[in-house]
Amino acid sequence: MDAAPRSGAIVSVLAAAGILVSLMQTLIVPLIASLPRLLNTSAANASWAITATLLAGAVATPVAGRLGDLYGKRRVMVASALLLALGSLVCAPANSLAPMVAGRALQGLGMGVIPLGISIMRDVLPPRKLGSAIGLMSSSLGVGGALGLPAAALVAQHASWHALFWGSVGLGLLMTVLLIAVVPESPVRAAGRFDVVGALGLSTGLVLLLLPVSKGGDWGWSSPVTLGMLAASAVVLLLWGWWELRAPAPLVDLRTSARRQVLMTNLASVVIGFAMLAMSLITPQLLQLPEATGYGLGRSMVEAGLWMAPAGLFMMAVSPLAARLSATRGPKVSLLLGAVVIACGYAMALVLMGSTWGILIFSAVVSAGIGFAYAAMPALIMSAVPRSETAAANGLNSLMRSIGTSTASAVIGVVLANMTVHLGPVTLPSEDGFRAGFVIGGGVALLAALLVLAIPGRAASDRPAHAQSTLTEAEATG
Repeated sequence: MDAAPRSGAIVSVLAAAGILVSLMQTLIVPLIASLPRLLNTSAANASWAITATLLAGAVATPVAGRLGDLYGKRRVMVASALLLALGSLVCAPANSLAPMVAGRALQGLGMGVIPLGISIMRDVLPPRKLGSAIGLMSSSLGVGGALGLPAAALVAQHASWHALFWGSVGLGLLMTVLLIAVVPESPVRAAGRFDVVGALGLSTGLVLLLLPVSKGGDWGWSSPVTLGMLAASAVVLLLWGWWELRAPAPLVDLRTSARRQVLMTNLASVVIGFAMLAMSLITPQLLQLPEATGYGLGRSMVEAGLWMAPAGLFMMAVSPLAARLSATRGPKVSLLLGAVVIACGYAMALVLMGSTWGILIFSAVVSAGIGFAYAAMPALIMSAVPRSETAAANGLNSLMRSIGTSTASAVIGVVLANMTVHLGPVTLPSEDGFRAGFVIGGGVALLAALLVLAIPGRAASDRPAHAQSTLTEAEATG
């Protein structure tokens, strides 16, 4: 097979895998209101079906990255796809809480696919195709989320909700076959053994951090459980850092992660992740609130999903532009532009939030900024780390985004829960609450821009794509 068609097939399969993984995050959204009835449980308990995926994905991403560096990135991607299919199989016949939570956790263990896919691209693609391929793979997160909401709503509305998970079983198995048949194994391997103590320490610290962030609204932000878990997470993560600095083959190379280029990119990833999820939390509610509120647009779940879908497609559409800009001016410029565009989109939201077309326009602008940012972050990370640590470094970067999205869920949730109006017997988020959410999202995007300015101006990240793809370990560590 010719190199160009072969490369195209590899990129297509990897991007499709990324879209499938991101679909799992929105698969259950149309069912949220009905889950207590469907699973014969309370609303607070039903929320574990979402929390389980979040926690499992956060834990799995850095671990899967390190496993990929050590034992083969495609091998770990195939295992992730099988776990996703297995989780869907557990959820499909479920009529109670326990199997649903267990299955959703297994689905979350497949979330390492996107950073692994980006790392494989660095190892097997021709240099001239690397930038656009990374942009496409990065944008798959937004595309899957945007398409998943209306698709899942349509299936849930016109068929049994179990069909969502049976379909996911088939898609997971199909993706497994395609990964084996089309994607070559990366020849790059890291030396050393897997850091079991580091993996357990990081997993424990992340659960202790993200669980109270996710459930603090239910437990109370000042409750002993919430504060105790947050304090425990700080202690565990400090001990984990102490171990990682002394381990001969650490799960995460903290010395590499502390380099200014890697550190500032990861910090920017946290706030970009916050800005992305803030939009995803606010716009569906605006679209679906009753028109009687004076600011709600009265759309159904399916209609709301269809109005939101173009934003995700717009993210994919700008990825070639982001790659071209990164190749000519450096990924730092792309990341800075992305943060500024996101801030502009949130400013537009304050003016355009009163109509469906207005929501489509400003959400597309925000998504375009996210597309630029997400395409640039892996390039910045990969140009600053050894090739043998690419998957682990990308996994850590994805984890930073997950921390940002979890924080956004908590912060925006608190804002909308405390700024409310009454419509008859129902309490709803107020217009001022939504405006406050947009202001927070825009402010966070500006913070991201300031963090980007602290990235070294003419660092390795500003090399052309062919130089990035051939960076040796000596160059990365020197």
